[in-house]
Amino acid sequence: MSKISNTEHLMAAIRNGLPMTNGEKLNLIVGLSIPSMLAQVTTVMMFFIDASMVGHLGAEASASIGLIESTTWLMGGILGAVSSGFSVQVAHFIGANDFVRARQVFRHALICGLSFSLLMSLVGIAVHNPLPYWLGGGADIATLSSSYFLIYAFTLPFVLLFHLASAILKASGNMKTPSFLSGLMCVFDVCFNYLFIYMLNMGVIGAALGTMSAYIVTSLPMLYMSAWKNKMLALHQDHEPFRWINSYLQIAAKISVPMAAQNILMSGAQIVSTLIVAPLGNVAIAANSFAITAESLCYMPGYGIGEAASTLVGQTRGANRMDLCKNFAHMTVGLGMIVMAFMGVVMYIFAPEMMALLTPVEQIQNLGVSVLRIEAFAEPFFAASIVVYSISVGAGDAIKPALINLCSMWMVRLTLAYTLAQSMGLKGVWIAMAIELTCRGLAFLALLYRGSWLKSFKVPATA
Repeated sequence: MSKISNTEHLMAAIRNGLPMTNGEKLNLIVGLSIPSMLAQVTTVMMFFIDASMVGHLGAEASASIGLIESTTWLMGGILGAVSSGFSVQVAHFIGANDFVRARQVFRHALICGLSFSLLMSLVGIAVHNPLPYWLGGGADIATLSSSYFLIYAFTLPFVLLFHLASAILKASGNMKTPSFLSGLMCVFDVCFNYLFIYMLNMGVIGAALGTMSAYIVTSLPMLYMSAWKNKMLALHQDHEPFRWINSYLQIAAKISVPMAAQNILMSGAQIVSTLIVAPLGNVAIAANSFAITAESLCYMPGYGIGEAASTLVGQTRGANRMDLCKNFAHMTVGLGMIVMAFMGVVMYIFAPEMMALLTPVEQIQNLGVSVLRIEAFAEPFFAASIVVYSISVGAGDAIKPALINLCSMWMVRLTLAYTLAQSMGLKGVWIAMAIELTCRGLAFLALLYRGSWLKSFKVPATA
């Protein structure tokens, strides 16, 4: 039996109430995590590629993207939250072997998600001109930042389709297709960026057009694979007329609204952090942006394991197998902390090479290396926060983890960052980040072992 069919067999064992050995559980976690890790890494590689290609245009071009990067992550995070509100329900219904209702939820997700993404796109278009100035940018980079953000705003419906279709496929246990298409998007991003940035000499605007083009040509195949080809979710299997069911939207709101609020406030905190960094100068802005991009390559495996955890917890919760649900939760957290501890070591050792790939400017490289090595020590605890958050959301509880994230970010990181930046510059901001991530990880571990996330969500009865 192939590895893929073995993973499908083990996922079916969850839905059908069959016993599983510890070896089978670990095989399933790894089988779901590896493609999800690759998908996460390749997604971040898009930012890495953009940053690297633009970085060779100079500090001003790099700063123009770095200035609005946290805002683009905010908008993408909100669309991801909208997707999660529906994909969690899909996982629960699949775990309960109710594929009809899983497809009903999928239809509602497409209607609500696309409508919301169009609204966000209009908001982005409306604010693209003043946004760089709101973020503390100077006139020397505002025009380029504004143009980049405007193009990203037009891309948002395709970002939604990509996130939603990917999340739905993962909820069904199919991690391979989203991983492959994410990798393909990365390849397209390189090709389109090279075309627009270098061949057509469009610079920062070319980077934005490259990202937009890559999303367009991969989001549509992702939608096709989820809505037409997936055995459990293909919409053509249903022959009854579409009915609007308010309860699906209500449950999605209970999950998505806390997640979206968290993303808004967390990204708002990132924007405040950008405001703290901005007075330190363009070198600090660029080094901060590049270091965030480089670090992302190290913590994306944690998000990959977190996605696998969310799928496993969602389906075992839907199947009402609580002991197995708790088992998967503890095993995925342990694996996540081990993997990201290793990635922290890699980041510490290879920080100079990572920064050299992003920019040829020696001042930016040196500062970026310093802050990356500070952050490396916090990676295992960052992993704990990532995976436990995914576990809670997979179980249907988005409120408690959101509160932990927000309190930690606003009360610990920003307070320390503002204080330490006065005397230590960018290094002080990143010391504050490392302390906060350690505190956050410990809080999430306490949440996991208390077990309240298991009792917080009632799985809808099957039809």
